[in-house]
Amino acid sequence: MINISEYIKTINNNRKKALSIFLTAGFPTKKEFIELAKNVLDNGADLLEIGIPFSDPLADGPIIQASSQIALENKINIDEIFEMCYELKNYSNKPIILMGYANPILKYGSEKFCNNAIRSGVSGLIIPDVPYEEYNSFFTNEFLHLQKILLTTPTSSNERIKKIDELSEGFVYCVSVTGTTGIRNNFDENTFKNLERTYSLIKKNKMMIGFGISNAENVKSLAPYCDGVIVGSAIIKMILNKKEMSEINSFISSLNDSCSY
Repeated sequence: MINISEYIKTINNNRKKALSIFLTAGFPTKKEFIELAKNVLDNGADLLEIGIPFSDPLADGPIIQASSQIALENKINIDEIFEMCYELKNYSNKPIILMGYANPILKYGSEKFCNNAIRSGVSGLIIPDVPYEEYNSFFTNEFLHLQKILLTTPTSSNERIKKIDELSEGFVYCVSVTGTTGIRNNFDENTFKNLERTYSLIKKNKMMIGFGISNAENVKSLAPYCDGVIVGSAIIKMILNKKEMSEINSFISSLNDSCSY
């Protein structure tokens, strides 16, 4: 299993912020998802975050919700997602991170989930609806070998951020804005001040910024306040709008280029 923190550190040492791309498993179709993921990896993604579709995704905005609904209609299931992870891990050695919600994992069975995730080459796990107060009760021993990535938000206190940093593994996922995921045209001064505050408090981990990042200009403006960025909704929207793969590939490449400094 790849140590995500060390992997990001290596990227940063080469004067580059890490680029993580979020895709919804099974979207737009099961077959097309694999092709899409391989193209994303080939065109500049340093990490791949795969979303487990869920009917009640509290952290996701309308674009990712729409992709989850389509994936559920495609009858995607967790076993198939692990098969996809296994195929992608054999294709590329870049870290794969699963993002999902607590209920589907508990229903599937925590021990079974973790064992299959590790066998499939998954390195990290993000579960937005498990706050750090519930960390010890949810992440029992079977989760030991998966790197658990916790989230901070603009409303997180300094003390809370420090505690999240202590518990998180791989990196801290810094949510840039209040609300759900989605495309935003720009970020205001308060957002940058909060990101600067959060970044200054993260000592143990690397910090990746997500939510609202939709173009290369966003990446450049956020780069001083993080070790990497996470982009999802912008790419999902391109797929929903039936954009050609070549256009998506060019977009990923432009994001990758903007991560260099």
